[in-house]
Amino acid sequence: MSMITERSVQRRSPGVVEPAPRVETRRDRMAVFRAYLALTKPAIVELLLVTTVPTMMLAAGGWPDLVTFFAVLVGGALAGGAASALNCYIDRDIDQLMKRTKRRPLPTHQISPRAVLIFGLTLAVVSVALMAALTNWLATALTAFSIFYYDVIYTLWLKRRTPANTFWGGVCGAAPVVIGWAAVTGSIAPMGWALFAVVFFWQMPHFYALAVKYKDDYARAGIPMLPVVRSAARVNFEILLYTVLTVGSSLIAWPLGRELGLGWIYGVAAVLTGALFLGESVRLVYQTRHGGLVKPMRLFQLSITYLTLLFMAIAVDALI
Repeated sequence: MSMITERSVQRRSPGVVEPAPRVETRRDRMAVFRAYLALTKPAIVELLLVTTVPTMMLAAGGWPDLVTFFAVLVGGALAGGAASALNCYIDRDIDQLMKRTKRRPLPTHQISPRAVLIFGLTLAVVSVALMAALTNWLATALTAFSIFYYDVIYTLWLKRRTPANTFWGGVCGAAPVVIGWAAVTGSIAPMGWALFAVVFFWQMPHFYALAVKYKDDYARAGIPMLPVVRSAARVNFEILLYTVLTVGSSLIAWPLGRELGLGWIYGVAAVLTGALFLGESVRLVYQTRHGGLVKPMRLFQLSITYLTLLFMAIAVDALI
């Protein structure tokens, strides 16, 4: 049933102005809330936490202590949201040129650039302060560095200047894994770096598939994404190369994690999901080479499923 119903017509006294309906105020507040939430790119934050939490569980040999878990969960979400909001602020000029991004809060003028900048910086300060108060110096430093790297080194510099932007941008995407490990142990073991490698290499086929889909968008905005400035053969080669490196890293992580409790559940998941991921990459390359109907978003979506299932297997093995 709708909250807004028709009312009987009532006579108004001349000169009397009725207050605006309260429902409109609620709608305005919710619209503003949704706009600020959109700036944090919740889907990306969620995916970052999907990799961070199982890594923490493996490092701790089960559930980490609640304080550390809370700090990394909340601090990591705030840090990811801060980096995304500042990314929206920096990219506001190109976002309005791309169909994929033109409905974001800044291109649609739902929020002012100044407000977005203050919002992003505030989230960044709160996230780093939370990590500093409740974890250790290494996890805190990595958190601060990740925000700086993503927004200054990647977004402001590399993204607009080199087709290797996705490769170098992969550093901050994989950083939550080592942040989680460092928060639990105070250091980063070889197993932590192995999981970092999985997420780092995974980002190339994941984002190249997206860039193939929105190639015209990136070209219109002047962003030198690999599919825009290199041949399809080069893109195909890198998709296959980094898919193989992703799957290979996941398999190398298996023996490295044996002493930490990584067992057959992870091994089976790494083999099966890796085979599916590689198979979809081969399919995309085959379709591109032979003039078939290219569906890059199939690889994009399957890559998310791959990463989620792989890290869920880590969590399960860490608990049993």
